[in-house]
Amino acid sequence: MTVNDYEMAWGIYAVSALGCMLAWFYFTGWMWRYAREPLRVLVAIILFTPTIVDPARDFYAPAIAITAMDILFKDGSDLWRSVADLVMYGAFVFAVYAVFVAVRVLLQRKKNQTQAAQRSTSADKNHDYELSEPTLQQVLAADADSPESGLRAQR
Repeated sequence: MTVNDYEMAWGIYAVSALGCMLAWFYFTGWMWRYAREPLRVLVAIILFTPTIVDPARDFYAPAIAITAMDILFKDGSDLWRSVADLVMYGAFVFAVYAVFVAVRVLLQRKKNQTQAAQRSTSADKNHDYELSEPTLQQVLAADADSPESGLRAQR
C-alpha cells in the first residue's frame, strides 16, 4: 500500500465514520439528555480511535476494525494493543466529558438560582399590586354576600 492509497483509505473511512455519527445522532435524538450524550461519546470513541498497525512505517488503522479482525480471524497479534488504545482514549474522553458535565451542572444551578431570585423579586412587586386590587374570587364572594344576590336567587 502506497502512502497515497493509505491517505485515500483514511479519507473514505473518515467520511463513512462521520456518516455513521450523523445516523447515531438521529437514532439517539429522542433519548433523555444524560443517556444520549454518553452514548454519543462512546460511539465517537469507537469510530475515531486509531491504533498503530505497522510501527516501522507509522501506519494506523481504526482500533475497532483491528479488534474485530483479530477476533474474527483468531489472530490476536494486535488485539490487546487495539483494545488498550480503545480503553485509553475512552478514559481520556470520558474524563473530559465528566468535566464538561460538571461545569454545565454548575452553570445550570447558578442560572436556576438567579431565575428564582428574579421570580421572587417580581413576585414581591406583583404582591404589592395584588393587595390593592381585589381578586375575582374576592369580588364574587362579596357579590354573593350582598342583599341583591338573594333577590336574584328568588326570581
